[in-house]
Amino acid sequence: MHAGDIAARLDDELDVAAYADIDASPNGLQVGPADQSVEHVAVAVDAAVETIARASDAGADLLVTHHGIVWGSVERVTGTTYRRVAPLLEDDMALYVAHLPLDGHQSLGNAAGLGDLLELNDRAPFGAIGPEYIGQRGTLAEATTLDELAATLEDELDTGGQSVQTLEFGPDEIESVAIVTGSGVDWLDEAVDADADVLVTGEGKQQAYHEAREAGINVVLAGHYATETFGVRSLQSTLDSWGLETTFVDCPTGL
Repeated sequence: MHAGDIAARLDDELDVAAYADIDASPNGLQVGPADQSVEHVAVAVDAAVETIARASDAGADLLVTHHGIVWGSVERVTGTTYRRVAPLLEDDMALYVAHLPLDGHQSLGNAAGLGDLLELNDRAPFGAIGPEYIGQRGTLAEATTLDELAATLEDELDTGGQSVQTLEFGPDEIESVAIVTGSGVDWLDEAVDADADVLVTGEGKQQAYHEAREAGINVVLAGHYATETFGVRSLQSTLDSWGLETTFVDCPTGL
């Protein structure tokens, strides 16, 4: 199978075109010729020097990541950009990227995977960005506490040995959950408007403390990396079903 064929199928599966005007990441094939032959695909959260090297060591012809190399436009291939592009070219490895489309997909995406882990019911898209969504909300099968929810995530997620942080400013009993993985505290107001008991995301910002306290909502900060492994693992399963050999390159950051 050629890289261009895989890219086209993934573009269609993830509805990449819908995010073209709202995503700083140019999704799709970022590096490599479309006619490159692909038998082995590595998947990783980040297109970094380490993950590229490990994908190459695994014999991958294509690396599929959530965070790519290009953000906006490329004016110069120097510094970090060069350090990441050079080994891809040297090893004849293509790079496919799915950023917001992989956040927002309601069955393959990061939020969907976290929702699966928490066994949420009555799910709906959440986390509006323009006309699209990058998250999901739903209800727990049984009410729980913030400490119990955080403990579940700490046990199940690859947090790199770091603790799951919480901002305990909402109801003692949690049923309604809103999810935006990665850096999702900007959707705290939307979570409040949706009557969520808790917003589960990856990393926080200073102002989120006061905003959550003033709004009376709980927040769970489970790690940017830890909350965003679900999407690429789902794509790994998809690629497996297409008859391709796959490898997951796990590189937890603890952040």
